[in-house]
Amino acid sequence: MTKNDYSANIICFESQAFYALIEEVVERIKDKNPIQQDQWIGDEDAMALLQISSKTTLQKYRDEGRIRYSQPSRKVILYDRASILEFIEEHAKNTF
Repeated sequence: MTKNDYSANIICFESQAFYALIEEVVERIKDKNPIQQDQWIGDEDAMALLQISSKTTLQKYRDEGRIRYSQPSRKVILYDRASILEFIEEHAKNTF
C-alpha cells in the first residue's frame, strides 16, 4: 500500500458546536446506561451531598428529623439519599 491509499476526512467545528455535540453524546450515554445509586449512603457521602463538613451538623439534621436515616447496628448510621435531595430542594430559592 502506498501513502495515497489512505485518505483522511477532517471535520472542523466551532468550539460552541463541538461542546454541544459532546453534551449530546454524554446525555445519550446516560440515557442508555443509567447510573444506579445506592438509596442508603454513609456519613461522608451524606455530608458531601449536603456540602457540609461537620458531623455535628449532620447529626443535628438527623435529630431534628430533617433527613431520614437508618441505624442497622449501634455504630452504623446510613442516610436516605432521596431525603437529602428533598431537603436540599425544599431550601431552593426561586430566581426572579
